[in-house]
Amino acid sequence: MSQQTSPLQVIFDTDPGIDDAMALYLLARHPALRLRAITTVFGNASLAVTTRNARALCGLYGLDAAQVLVAAGAAGPLLPEAEREHSTHVHGDDGLGGRAEVAVAATTELHPLDPRPAHQLICDMVNAEPGQITLIAVGPMTNLALALRHDPSIAVKVKQVIVMGGAFGIEGRGGNVTPVAEANMINDPEAADIVFTANWPVVIVGLDVTQAVVMSQDHLAALQGRGGAVGDFLWQATRHYQDFYHSVDGITGIYAHDASAIAYAIEPESFTLRAGPVRVALEGIARGQTIQSLRAPGRQPEAWAQAPSQQVCVAVQSQRVLDLFDQAFDAAAND
Repeated sequence: MSQQTSPLQVIFDTDPGIDDAMALYLLARHPALRLRAITTVFGNASLAVTTRNARALCGLYGLDAAQVLVAAGAAGPLLPEAEREHSTHVHGDDGLGGRAEVAVAATTELHPLDPRPAHQLICDMVNAEPGQITLIAVGPMTNLALALRHDPSIAVKVKQVIVMGGAFGIEGRGGNVTPVAEANMINDPEAADIVFTANWPVVIVGLDVTQAVVMSQDHLAALQGRGGAVGDFLWQATRHYQDFYHSVDGITGIYAHDASAIAYAIEPESFTLRAGPVRVALEGIARGQTIQSLRAPGRQPEAWAQAPSQQVCVAVQSQRVLDLFDQAFDAAAND
């Protein structure tokens, strides 16, 4: 286990999303983390749907509105002409595998919505607590890029940025939308490039490691009856998600994409990192590709020369990620 003595203070930027829902539960329940705010973004569904889902999941998971703020963010990418279709074929029309109404029905009133746009909430919280806030972003990077544009000074005040997204070709793992581009990156490559080249510490938890962490059907089925209504909800929601991954990759289970980013925040020693500046391809058939330069600092190509060194996850102890998810349900049972 990580030796940190106090919980990380986290803003969770998300586009719920079935795997986002699983990640949120781990984030909300693990004692190593303290969830301070949820900011929503387009991606797995429209902003209206992802925001509704975030508010409903707060109710299902029993999150206190006084302790966890929710703010709606970007409805589309920085360049409006770059907008793509939402990933409803992966997550269902409601973003939660056809089970969104179960989450909505779990509370008498949806979690309140903060009046500030997501990028403003991020800036306000970071400025109020410099050096304390960790941003964990598991959707398109648009809200983070807008926050940097709004107040560039936040870059030196953020404790850390943890991103789920990208693919660097480790063990042949490429993109899941194009041969080189992962979904969060191709949904807003311009925003991702801004985030990766900003002067703040970024850890990228990409498909190179998330596709190494598979929650099997048996593992998912064992969630039933755990965490009150939560385990049953996640089992039901993941039926659509599992069917999709079986059809495209032949696996009997699901990849723990977003939950792996939360696992890194809890237990970074379970991951192997590789340092070097990262850029995102913005044009042509490679649009959305994440590229890390591994050359020595004085020999970086021009496009990478002014970019800070960031960390890319290149290996993971997959069982540790699965164990952490089980710990979240154990913690809930002991509350």
